[in-house]
Amino acid sequence: MAASSHRIMLGPLVAAIDQGTSSTRFLVFNSKTSELLSHHQVEIKQSFPKEGWVEEDPKEILQSVYECMERTCEKLTQLNIDISNIKAIGVTNQRETTIVWDKETGEPLYNAIVWLDLRTQSTVEHLINKTPGRNKNHLKHKTGLPISTYFSAVKLRWLMDNVDEVREAVVSHRAMFGTVDSWLIWCLTGGKSGGVHCTDVTNASRTMLFNIHTMDWDPELCKYFGIPMEVLPRVRSSSEIYGLMKSGALSGIPISGCLGDQSAALVGQMCFQDGQAKNTYGTGCFLLRNTGSKPVMSDHGLLTTVAYKLGRDKPACYALEGSVAIAGAVVRWLQDNLGIIGSSEELEKLAASVGTSYGCYFVPAFSGLYAPYWEPSARGIICGLTQFTNKSHLAFAALEAVCFQTREIMDAMNQDSGIPLTQLQVDGGMTSNRLLMQLQADILCIPVVKPSMPETTALGAAMAAGAAEGVSVWSLNPEDLSEVTSEKFEPQINTEESEFRYARWKKAVQKSMNWETTEPVPSFLARKNSKNPVGKEKPQGEPQ
Repeated sequence: MAASSHRIMLGPLVAAIDQGTSSTRFLVFNSKTSELLSHHQVEIKQSFPKEGWVEEDPKEILQSVYECMERTCEKLTQLNIDISNIKAIGVTNQRETTIVWDKETGEPLYNAIVWLDLRTQSTVEHLINKTPGRNKNHLKHKTGLPISTYFSAVKLRWLMDNVDEVREAVVSHRAMFGTVDSWLIWCLTGGKSGGVHCTDVTNASRTMLFNIHTMDWDPELCKYFGIPMEVLPRVRSSSEIYGLMKSGALSGIPISGCLGDQSAALVGQMCFQDGQAKNTYGTGCFLLRNTGSKPVMSDHGLLTTVAYKLGRDKPACYALEGSVAIAGAVVRWLQDNLGIIGSSEELEKLAASVGTSYGCYFVPAFSGLYAPYWEPSARGIICGLTQFTNKSHLAFAALEAVCFQTREIMDAMNQDSGIPLTQLQVDGGMTSNRLLMQLQADILCIPVVKPSMPETTALGAAMAAGAAEGVSVWSLNPEDLSEVTSEKFEPQINTEESEFRYARWKKAVQKSMNWETTEPVPSFLARKNSKNPVGKEKPQGEPQ
């Protein structure tokens, strides 16, 4: 009896699939209180077939979603929570990661090329060289983005140029392209038996094929990249019913929210007002500032992106975004590649044991530098070493690197908007590191505010799904949104010291530039790297 009355009290629940670069999660929230009731997480394997290449298996991604759903439903049942109370599912995903599959067989035609991947560097240089004045911002007036390895269009172009199966599927009209959200929604709503091929405006705005003013695929952009429009998913708002789950315990439940992970975190942090900003610390680091219903173009190396469109008839909101490729990924690198730590907790302990980098600076430009430089030729660099430097100093320098990169973006954002941020809202896995949060406040010279419930990305997707027309179990009216408790980190060092360390960091960044070129590889290196997972390959992905 107690259990059933408890069930009644909970009211409608909303679930979210959070498919990130390093893991997949399924989370269930109470739509009235935003409380997280249960969740399950599965790690995702990344493969690095060649230097600069980063891939994931689309079937493993899908399987991880099913596993997380099943395990979470089991946990809810153990808690005496009735899973039939789940009224909607939202999807949030790693953005720009590119998948092409066969609509007749439902099989992926190649691994997912992850957003971090650098194989398209020569494609990007070729495209920039074709523009008047070799201008990487040639398409920015339509896309809000520079021409960069980061975005999906060049990854799709590479697949069409280098993978026979993809090229053949495009020619025979069997190919479907999508970012991870599209692949998941298509599979979950039936796949080859009537699956829905769609994406939302936030994910579409990261492809370089989407016009952020008309809010649709742009025929001129598609022609520029040589991409047939028929392979693209249909663009929908971030909050509407796309289709119903077709299998498993949650069969029949609508999938009704979809947001790229950084937009989802902006919604989950309730940054609905022009000028509000959040920074997410995941594999990379992403600072978004809501700019309201007008796209603001950056003069300081930031991206202009669609923040959200919460309903078919609702206006789109835009954001300025600063993207950093390597944040949490630096922890994984210190653990897996160097073996100097066994876990992220150990990194915090090591760094705290010295409390300083002792003049050591670490620029983790493993995938070139993203905002505000957009410099694919940069590579990682550790400098300022002395005989005194040890692994604890390196650990501290790695954490500082995350903070300095955020500072660079915040400076650019303050210049673009003319209104300095007075505090920074933060979320993401790395925010559990208290030393990092304090360092961030010290280096920004403003308070850092962390919500007590760090799963704001999943919460944002759940909010969009629960508020969708036809579901309507979650109110997005400001007065109905539950107050989130948070912790505040105040700056503790003087501004002069902060500025001194930041100036040294900027010097280190300059030293990381122009390491890599796309000159022909010397023959002795080519022999070492002769493992070729694609088979015979033309010069790397030059557009036709």
